[in-house]
Amino acid sequence: MSDIENQNLDNEEEATVTLELDDGTTIECAVLTIFPVDDKDYIALLPLEGTAAEEGEVYLYRYLETPEGEPSLDNIQDDDEYEAVADAFDEMLDAQEYDEIVSEDELD
Repeated sequence: MSDIENQNLDNEEEATVTLELDDGTTIECAVLTIFPVDDKDYIALLPLEGTAAEEGEVYLYRYLETPEGEPSLDNIQDDDEYEAVADAFDEMLDAQEYDEIVSEDELD
């Protein structure tokens, strides 16, 4: 399981989290989006440094809030659940790209 070490959700800055991975290393990630799939929330994180950042790898986690309102991440253990979340994230990206293309065409 990954832990959120700190979180910066200042609206004027890019939201970031520092993940502590299972092997004890930490990695700073940008929060791309929090989105629902089948009545659960998930978060998409983009590493800001290292090989994963260079390759554009995105980390997907189950997103929860504690009763005190603190954010918490949990690994997605089930392959079917992960596939559904990855598909939903890909569809969001496709829709966003379509919206950007349509907006650009309207400007011409």
